[in-house]
Amino acid sequence: MKDTMPLSEMPTYRGRREAPIDFDRFWQQQLADLPKSFGYTLAEKNFGTGDIGCYNLKFDGTNNGKVYARCVFPKNSKNFPVIFRFHGYMGQVPDWSALFSYVAMGYGVVAMDVRGQSGQSIDHGTFNGNTVKGHIVRGMIDGPDSLFYKDIYLDVYTLIEIVAGLPQTDENHFYSYGESQGGALSLIAAALNSRIKRCVTIYPFLSDFKRVLELGNTSEAYDELFRYFKFHDPFHESEEKILSTLDYIDIKNFAHLIKFPLNL
Repeated sequence: MKDTMPLSEMPTYRGRREAPIDFDRFWQQQLADLPKSFGYTLAEKNFGTGDIGCYNLKFDGTNNGKVYARCVFPKNSKNFPVIFRFHGYMGQVPDWSALFSYVAMGYGVVAMDVRGQSGQSIDHGTFNGNTVKGHIVRGMIDGPDSLFYKDIYLDVYTLIEIVAGLPQTDENHFYSYGESQGGALSLIAAALNSRIKRCVTIYPFLSDFKRVLELGNTSEAYDELFRYFKFHDPFHESEEKILSTLDYIDIKNFAHLIKFPLNL
């Protein structure tokens, strides 16, 4: 892969494609269709960790998904800020002990397993077309309502709403953080849920799919797109339809929904 874009163009580059005309309306409707209240279970783990409380959070997601998250909170504390931490593609939440440092700084931390990857969240969805490798391609031949990542984004929104309803958290001080896929979900958290007041994202995944194809980026993260065209559409006759669908989960198209100030 060789990137031919001059460095001088990068500060103002906005991607190869525009957001769909109905992008905002699509996501407003997705959120409106969610339940008005969210059922969940929150079970404490007895690790003997003193002032650090460890909890398993589970809830039902859209499309029959079962979502799991680890919550590590300052025990016997009230109104503490919370960081939502998201993991990289194909990964899982960190070990409990890796989350303890947040509590030492006075924060609670919530880490969600993405469905169908290496953690405990379960993907019960069914998808037409190629599902031999990767989650970007799941549902893309049937349109934006069927996209796998559409449901993951709704899981992120739901997770934040559930944690906001816990009596010990301070919903006015919620933050999101992640790298790669986690970086994408950190941005999604800030775009779809206004409870997120600051966002840290590092080399985010899931963006500018047309540019990915142009660059021939067959790295592990995006190889599934090239496999689709190689085995199902070698002449790229469906490329415009596929990209028009993926535009609904392209994270650059969510940027305008993030309302808090940018700090550099």
